[in-house]
Amino acid sequence: MTTPTVSPELTEFNWQPQPEAAALIEELLEGVLSKNPDAKNLASRMRTDTGTRFADWVDHIQVPRSEELRTRLSRVGFVRRAVPGAPDHHVHPGAIFPAIVLDSEPVTKVGIKVDAVLEFLTAWHITDEEPIEGEPLSSFRRATVWRHGDTELVAVERHADRGFQPEAVEPHEAVRRLKHAEAFRRRTRDWSSGAGAPDTDDVALDHLEQLINAAVQDLGADLACDLFFAAERSYWQSRNRAAQLQKARQDKLGLGWANHDHHTFRSSRRYFHRLVALLEKLGFHCRERFYAGEEAGWGAQVLENPVTGITVFADVDMAPEEVAGDFAHTPLPDRDALGTVGLWCGLHGESLLQAGMHHLECQFDHEALREQLHAAGVGTMEPFTNFPFLKQAFTDGERWPVAEHRLEALVDRAYLSGAQAHWFRMQGGAIGSHLENLERNDGYKGFNQQGVSDIIARTDARKEAEPHDHGLVGA
Repeated sequence: MTTPTVSPELTEFNWQPQPEAAALIEELLEGVLSKNPDAKNLASRMRTDTGTRFADWVDHIQVPRSEELRTRLSRVGFVRRAVPGAPDHHVHPGAIFPAIVLDSEPVTKVGIKVDAVLEFLTAWHITDEEPIEGEPLSSFRRATVWRHGDTELVAVERHADRGFQPEAVEPHEAVRRLKHAEAFRRRTRDWSSGAGAPDTDDVALDHLEQLINAAVQDLGADLACDLFFAAERSYWQSRNRAAQLQKARQDKLGLGWANHDHHTFRSSRRYFHRLVALLEKLGFHCRERFYAGEEAGWGAQVLENPVTGITVFADVDMAPEEVAGDFAHTPLPDRDALGTVGLWCGLHGESLLQAGMHHLECQFDHEALREQLHAAGVGTMEPFTNFPFLKQAFTDGERWPVAEHRLEALVDRAYLSGAQAHWFRMQGGAIGSHLENLERNDGYKGFNQQGVSDIIARTDARKEAEPHDHGLVGA
């Protein structure tokens, strides 16, 4: 087999675990938890009630300024990046860690990220004696939740705002935000009229592009991104029972989906460049790319919006000769065979359209979540990554009905055999989506290409039909 030439973009993002920085973060958090019994109780409830870890919910840590701490931060890879309201604000560009704010106040504050400050305060029965800074529908809101000695726990709600300055929202601006949030939630995803209808995905994508353009014009790319992905999570959740169960568990503590790690979209080859282009309109930048080799048959582009903190893993069928090119921006021609990703899109539709996301991956205590979901009747597949610094596993897949016209089209083009199509009909559909259980340690920001390749192969819809039809068609 000829090994294709690999472009620099495939290897330039070399994420590594950062154990020294992780130890410093743990030290700072333990200093607060040891003095703040309410925060310690929250940390315990996070693990027992939601299978999550306190550290993964931390937005920032504000600590009294000292030259010793500044030196320690620099030594383990943090750099100063001033933001509104926090000129001495430090982040780690090579890892996933909370920001560190050095301040003159003699108090250590831990800010935890939540979808909505109001929901957190309500869940914990915290009355209006504690004011919320920031108006409803503003981009940054916070409220001090529990004070003990020289420590405070603060609930933080962000919408495309990395700063620390609550600002007023003009009424017309608030209405615009609601209007575009509604437009994303209610958009028409399927413009076809059923069996025999011509392909109308171009129309649906043009419609989505118009909605995105309008939101970006009114609100800017980053806030439009925040609203769009809230809608995408809602749509995916409506189609996945594991997601519904886990969201209810996290909502019980007022947390929401603020522990999201990345959102995975699957795309046909025909529309992959449009997926990337629409994400770039929403403020995303391309990060690392993946190509797992000729046998695997897939590629992926990772994209990140650094202001919203949203990451996308975008999957597509790939041929070996295409890896050296810019497959994220160059249209990919149709092929005579479908890989795992292309077949999924053929069965369910594009992730941007009818299907919604393939999965949402959130940060959890890996083993705790597996045990808790099992007790609630949700199984978890064998892990496809099991490193000390990265653990990943899918919940058992959610089976979705497949429209008859989709099955017929796949058979007509010899992407499926007649027996396979019949098997999907008899089973009530094909596996559509998952919740992904992810645990990151030592701030590791990357992905396991070999593990991803394994799970993509294991989730090929044709494997379900193998015992019933050994004459499989396609790649």
